[in-house]
Amino acid sequence: MDGQHSWRRVAALGATVALVVTGGGAAAWAASGGGVDSPTAQAAAATHVVISEAYLSGGSANAPYTTKFVELYNPTGSAVDVDGWSVQYRPATGTGASTSSVPLAGSIAAGGHYLVAGGSNGSTGDALPTPDASGASLNPSGSAGTITLASTTDKLTLPTGSVTGDTASAAHVVDLVGYGTSNTYEGHPVAGLAGNTTPSSLQRGDGAGAGEGTDTDDNAADLTVGTTVTPQNTADDTTPTDPGTPTDPPTGPGSTTATIEEIQGTTDTSPYAGKTVTTRGVVTAAYPTGGYNGLYIQTPGTGGDVDLATHHASDGLFVYSTKAAGELKVGQYVEVTGAVSEYSGLTELSATTWSVLDDAVPAVKPATVAFPSTDAQRESLEGMLVAPTGHYVVADNYDTNYYGSFLLAAGDKPFVQPTQAGRPGSAEAQAAVDDRAARGVVLDDGATTNYSSSANTSKPLPYLTGGKPARVGAEVTFTTPVILDYRYDAWAFEPLAQLTPDVADTVQPVTFENTRTDAPKVAGTLHVSSFNVLNYFTTTGDQLSGCQPYTDREGNPVTVKTGCNARGAWDAANLKRQQTKIVNAINGLGADVVSLEEIENSLATDGEDRDASLATLVDALNDAAGAGTWKYVPSPAKLPADEDVIRVAFIYKPAVVKPVGDSELLVGSAAFDGIARQPLAQTWRPVGGTKADDVVVVSNHFKSKGTFDGDNPGPGDTDSGDGQGAYNATRVKEAHAALDFASAFAKAAGTDKILLVGDFNAYGQEDPVKVITDAGYTDLGATTGKQTYLYDGYVGSIDHAFASASLAGVAKADIWNINSVEPIANEYSRYNYNVSNLYDTTPFRSSDHDPILVGLDLPLKAPVDVRLKAITAVPFCSAGKVYLSTSVVAGEPKHALDIRLTTTYGDKKFTKVAPLTSVTNVFPTGQASIPAGTLTVAGYYWDGAGHYQVDTKGYQAKDCG
Repeated sequence: MDGQHSWRRVAALGATVALVVTGGGAAAWAASGGGVDSPTAQAAAATHVVISEAYLSGGSANAPYTTKFVELYNPTGSAVDVDGWSVQYRPATGTGASTSSVPLAGSIAAGGHYLVAGGSNGSTGDALPTPDASGASLNPSGSAGTITLASTTDKLTLPTGSVTGDTASAAHVVDLVGYGTSNTYEGHPVAGLAGNTTPSSLQRGDGAGAGEGTDTDDNAADLTVGTTVTPQNTADDTTPTDPGTPTDPPTGPGSTTATIEEIQGTTDTSPYAGKTVTTRGVVTAAYPTGGYNGLYIQTPGTGGDVDLATHHASDGLFVYSTKAAGELKVGQYVEVTGAVSEYSGLTELSATTWSVLDDAVPAVKPATVAFPSTDAQRESLEGMLVAPTGHYVVADNYDTNYYGSFLLAAGDKPFVQPTQAGRPGSAEAQAAVDDRAARGVVLDDGATTNYSSSANTSKPLPYLTGGKPARVGAEVTFTTPVILDYRYDAWAFEPLAQLTPDVADTVQPVTFENTRTDAPKVAGTLHVSSFNVLNYFTTTGDQLSGCQPYTDREGNPVTVKTGCNARGAWDAANLKRQQTKIVNAINGLGADVVSLEEIENSLATDGEDRDASLATLVDALNDAAGAGTWKYVPSPAKLPADEDVIRVAFIYKPAVVKPVGDSELLVGSAAFDGIARQPLAQTWRPVGGTKADDVVVVSNHFKSKGTFDGDNPGPGDTDSGDGQGAYNATRVKEAHAALDFASAFAKAAGTDKILLVGDFNAYGQEDPVKVITDAGYTDLGATTGKQTYLYDGYVGSIDHAFASASLAGVAKADIWNINSVEPIANEYSRYNYNVSNLYDTTPFRSSDHDPILVGLDLPLKAPVDVRLKAITAVPFCSAGKVYLSTSVVAGEPKHALDIRLTTTYGDKKFTKVAPLTSVTNVFPTGQASIPAGTLTVAGYYWDGAGHYQVDTKGYQAKDCG
């Protein structure tokens, strides 16, 4: 399974699509009666609000800003109210209604601006200044189209040709810009942008700031392409007052005096929103650079030991003004005046004037609080200085590579995938979702910088430095206070200034525990591992025609993006980086047999020997570990007609174990052919062992959860939203097919000892896993308390090792967390993406999946003298639900037994059960009725060899409805 979700990137899709109005307070449109007539011949100096700039290449290569925008300007001498207005877009050849319409609110001051943020072409560029309006659907073409400022939110149907003088067809048009080959314009269309990769925008006037208010009703004459993009919002038009002797707050019309607590109020919306307010506070944090463009102030003497049960209104406030943030210093007592608003849930004051006060006031103290579990309690601390108490761990570090931020979990554990914690739709699964809502908080860097943008790759990533990993699950220790902030639809801890590596010693608010370890030691005489090696391809992108690359910050190809059969490294140098990490991981794992997933099928890629990439990897392993340490299992003679370009494979240490007979692929299965990688089975025997020691290992890689262009999911395969993703029905079919294949292969091999391993693309409580465990297999990974994969801020296991009943008692497992918990910035695929070189040759982040290691105690004798007795399985009713009561007697008179009870509704293991002692367990089914089923009981003891017995007991259906 590939891919990640970024909390910040997903939230930003809505948060950054906005139109921004710059300039002060309200703006009044000068048309008679406040209405909007259709355009007529206008004077050079416009008497109405105009479209002053249109930036249409947001997020493209070399873009200065991630998000497209339309800027409005009020050239009149009065404020203009834009409530009920909209900015609209229609494609160049459109003849119907506008395809998008972004509603506006508020007003534009005389001489002021208004910024509207729209869509984006990609991730390049900085965030816009705070927009005044936003709409993701506003995504104009850069080359041709029509942008309209309308006095209605209804989508207009415009005429073709020039709208100048067409009072009937162009009703409600305040201003309009047609560009490129657009069929609708004023006078003549202005030329469109030459391309998306050259920073530029359509600008009213000469493109250098002169003539911004000009409107001659001819787009070609009034606008030009300017190369300096200058988004402006209301805050950009304000100027500070000189610091001096404090005066009483203004009491004239339009200004109100209020404390910060009064401004914040006791809900998530300020009671002063839309009003101009004067307030006072101590500066606690300032962000003149990095995109926040403001500072925090807090009421003197507040903070300290805060009781959240009685503390209902925050004493902190964000003040939006880049100039104020640059002039004022942390610790100063200040008075600020400006309009109060809610920006994406954050209460802020856009400062128009400010001054430093000389009054002696009590210091602000950090609030010493555990992270609140409810939004209401968090709201009461919004913008305040806090010193977090209690434990915190890293829950997600995916965004660190992009935005310099982490998701933290309050407590000592990260968040568990809902379908790892419970069955889809169950109370346990919902509890996992609720747990994240209660404990999740972002640790940010005090900036909006997108470090993956070409404009920012020369800026070193904060928090991540060589040798100091910040891994999921690592404990976080706060060393300085932080601000509790709300941005991008998430609560966040902010440092008191923008964090960059050069000021980390004083600004970075946390340290991280180093949780890296050597490979776990797992007891056993034979060790089997499963390892997804993240598209290990020796056929590189530069060898095939049509390949398109992902590139580093200097434009050098690193990995294959699309266009060809290769999926891994772009060239030999990048393959070497990938291979070195994989080799060090496998050689350090301590396995005797390794099932590999996502290794190149060289035959499907370019017609070479199917084992070519596999042989290359084994050669590299032997170069590092010593000649002859590793061998690979050759491909079987019988191959599927339709194979993927990635496959599964086995490598092994011939000094420890040997393959018995040939390997076999599952050929002709409708569940796999043309859909996923076919399972591969091989019988293994320890060196010096006998047939009684033979173990069948089956390597698997089920269909992934995602959907891609051209996919056509069948019945049951669309994503139902229950957490199991797409193609769940296919994976269920694959689980049944893999079980049948393993059983038939093992029967032919003369053994009942089976180990199913691989990437099943299903978390521990999902349907495909239940199919396997219901068949009597034990999920060994579930006993480790660890997980193999991180997705969307949740940990879980999609890589598994399932032991048949005859193996379960002598099989132990562990997971080596070398990949999923590591920042993606350490991966070979991100080499030179940032000026900080985070690549090294260690096993850490050699892939995106963690390897699972199984230890088997062999030899294992035939089932003799374990003597399981008096097995019972009886369903009964309680509170309308069915419970299954089970018991067994350890009948072996001389040896203590390990006993495992396995049912559809869970399993229970008992260790060292004394001779002739009974054990019982009641399994809650969680259901009002159950069908008839089977209890599987396995018993084991060890006296230099393993002795085991497997037995079953049927139980009847039960209805408690």
